[in-house]
Amino acid sequence: MSRDEDRAVASGGRFGYAVAIMRSAWTNDRDSRSVEVDGLAVRYRRGGRGPAALLLHGTTSSLEHFDGVAERLEASFDVIRPDLPGFGGTGPRRDGDYRIGTYAATMAGFMRELGIETYAVVGNSLGGNVAWNMALDFPSRVSALVLVNATGYPEKELPTGMRLARNPLLRPLMRRFMPRHMVQRGLRQAVGPGSTIVDDTMVSRVHGLWNRPGNRSAFVDFVNTDQVDRSREIPQISVPTLVLRSAHVDGQGFAGDIPDSQEEIHPSGGHLLPEEQPGWVADAVSRFLMAQSDGRRP
Repeated sequence: MSRDEDRAVASGGRFGYAVAIMRSAWTNDRDSRSVEVDGLAVRYRRGGRGPAALLLHGTTSSLEHFDGVAERLEASFDVIRPDLPGFGGTGPRRDGDYRIGTYAATMAGFMRELGIETYAVVGNSLGGNVAWNMALDFPSRVSALVLVNATGYPEKELPTGMRLARNPLLRPLMRRFMPRHMVQRGLRQAVGPGSTIVDDTMVSRVHGLWNRPGNRSAFVDFVNTDQVDRSREIPQISVPTLVLRSAHVDGQGFAGDIPDSQEEIHPSGGHLLPEEQPGWVADAVSRFLMAQSDGRRP
């Protein structure tokens, strides 16, 4: 994309390249639905049959993050994938409340609206943070928990985009535009060494998400929200838990802190493991959830 195209997207230009791609994709996305929760029209997809599994994506992403995983899981599970508030087609919250506890309550409300009382929760990154908070706050509803490079412990270093969004001088600029080249750089930093998934299609998708109405400001508001540190409560999680992580992704102590949890480590994956290694993630999730349904350990 040229600098002129970047400026067109940044200014909300009618012919912004990435925005046009995303609008076209969602206009023709007949598989997506929406349900109102907390005053939001939460966009989601649902497919498959079997025990319910709720898949939660990470920051600046969308339900498409789990496309490859969902395709594999739908043979055995009722797979539900929403766009979290502030991201994707769901968009910003009117009240600007981006606390993790609020995310957890909204997702529990979302599943209630669908008439699903108990379900497994699989979350990557921010989605993992929301997932384990749901396990703490709604233990009777969460039947199993899968954390994929989840967040929630005090981190040593924030990703570049989050650091920029916390800078008081740059915050107003980030509300107005996000250059495509910065999105591409952030994605390349998030994947494992040697990964080839960051192509034009992926960059356009994520860049388009940034430029949907309100999403840039929602990201800035989310990053600048004072989050309660609940990491000391993690050992209180009582639901069966599988931890999936990449070997070089730090800041995670879930396997050691959650009683009787299981862990599988991918040797070369990055932070975006469900997109980088959808087969590996889906196989691990399926084995674990099937074992829980059978009442046995994998």
